[in-house]
Amino acid sequence: MTTSNVTASDRKLLDLLADDAKLTAAQLAAMLNTTEEAVAARIAEFEADGIIRGYQAIVDWERVDANKSMALIQLQVVPEPEQGFDKLAHRIMQLDQVEGVYLMSGGYDLTVVVQGESMRDIALFVARRLSTLDGVRATMTHFILSRYKDRNVIYHDEAVREIRSYVFDD
Repeated sequence: MTTSNVTASDRKLLDLLADDAKLTAAQLAAMLNTTEEAVAARIAEFEADGIIRGYQAIVDWERVDANKSMALIQLQVVPEPEQGFDKLAHRIMQLDQVEGVYLMSGGYDLTVVVQGESMRDIALFVARRLSTLDGVRATMTHFILSRYKDRNVIYHDEAVREIRSYVFDD
């Protein structure tokens, strides 16, 4: 399926699922003024064609484990002849801590999203696993200290900020 085969109704269905993947076919059909069968069939097509890649719960890990950390790691890399950045990106994707890999414009070539048990865990991952890969010329690590909004989910408001304001004080 190509993007030219995706109708306005399909985009609305995909938007609804992206906002709330727990909506049932019946609920979606009512919202789209169509039948459950049509919705279920279209979703199955999207899954088979790789347009829908999966379904995930959005978890606020800060509420589960205060030490759990995320970081954005920028990499300057040497592109390989005939393969560019793809070969190294695919190697990085296989590492367990890696949640995302993006080809970027600007001063760094790849951005890697990493999750670890702590900031130290991520720092060791960068030092021992990422920076040592063939083709990696430089890294720059940015730790995510707090999420305010991610994937259209608001994580905390002003009242929560007041409680969290002393999180780094000893």
